[in-house]
Amino acid sequence: MNPIYRYLAVIALDLGSATQSYADQGFAACPQFFAQGIPPVVETRPMQRALCYDAFAILHSGESKTPVLVAQRLNRASVADADEKRTNRFFPDARLRSTERATLEDYQGSGYDRGHMAPAGDMPTAKAMAQSFSLANMVPQAPAHNRGTWATSVEATTRKYASRASGNVFVITGPVFSPSIAESPSIGIGQVRVPKYLFKLVYDEDENRAWAYWHENSNDTKASAPISYEELEKKTGIVFLRSQIREELK
Repeated sequence: MNPIYRYLAVIALDLGSATQSYADQGFAACPQFFAQGIPPVVETRPMQRALCYDAFAILHSGESKTPVLVAQRLNRASVADADEKRTNRFFPDARLRSTERATLEDYQGSGYDRGHMAPAGDMPTAKAMAQSFSLANMVPQAPAHNRGTWATSVEATTRKYASRASGNVFVITGPVFSPSIAESPSIGIGQVRVPKYLFKLVYDEDENRAWAYWHENSNDTKASAPISYEELEKKTGIVFLRSQIREELK
């Protein structure tokens, strides 16, 4: 067995139950985006695909046709390099089956923005910037929220924090569907599901601190205080960090 797969299996026993597993061993190709190289533990569901990009990694759901979560590693150097010109060239990711991915047409006239989970403003190279416009990195997001509160009080604040941190800051962003994926509203012929909430987890590796932003996906959402790691785990059912880290969080 490949050593990294053996390591993942051991950690999965540490973190998960029989109904949970690492989303996909495909993340073995990009462990750098996860704290200690270990992806989160999520409930196993159909049509989940792990996708690695230059500056982020995505667990994608063919059920919702959105990410389950998107992982990044930020630090002073990466933020300093994030000065690329925004491309705005959205595209469907050809690595996903056509029946599992969103299309440009799904979003047209929907009333929702194509909301980045890994922000374009975080991208350190032209290639990473282009990749960030994959529809696999998007959720249908309320326009005023996407361009206002989320952009300023969550994305920009996280970037500012990472620019001052002494080491790596691991960030995981994603949607939450309520009461379920199937019962959530959808847009387009492809029925891309609209999340009720969005979250962004921030984990400072050197300081061993973690917190999360939790926002309703609404034009009326205002800035709010972050929630604890424990509260995010309860709200999402996702185990983002291995037990040793969780037990030692400040």
